[in-house]
Amino acid sequence: MENKFSRSSIELVNMEFYAYHGCFREEQIIGNKFVVSMSVEADVSKATISDDLADTLNYQELYNIIKAEMEKTSKLLEHVAGRIIEKCHLKYPSIIAIRVEISKINPPIGGKVEASRLILSKNFN
Repeated sequence: MENKFSRSSIELVNMEFYAYHGCFREEQIIGNKFVVSMSVEADVSKATISDDLADTLNYQELYNIIKAEMEKTSKLLEHVAGRIIEKCHLKYPSIIAIRVEISKINPPIGGKVEASRLILSKNFN
């Protein structure tokens, strides 16, 4: 079987976490709901033939990295997203690109806002 796939996108969409991120002291004490999505590009062509998890990115392991980083209190979502990107690439050096979106639900900004969102991406090629 000839393999004509070059790369794919693996996505984890709308993961929900309760975390303690924010510049205000109250945010780091009371916490807030966050929604995280991530898209990872990598060459997984070998897995299309082998049907072996070792030949692709294990999204359970990606989720565990995200969960661990969301559990660490930070002032800035940029800092959280940057750590997620670096840890995922460290685990899977074959990653070509990563895009992370972190939404803070009902941010305390003095008005009715459904969410604030940070989008951070990085290419590794």
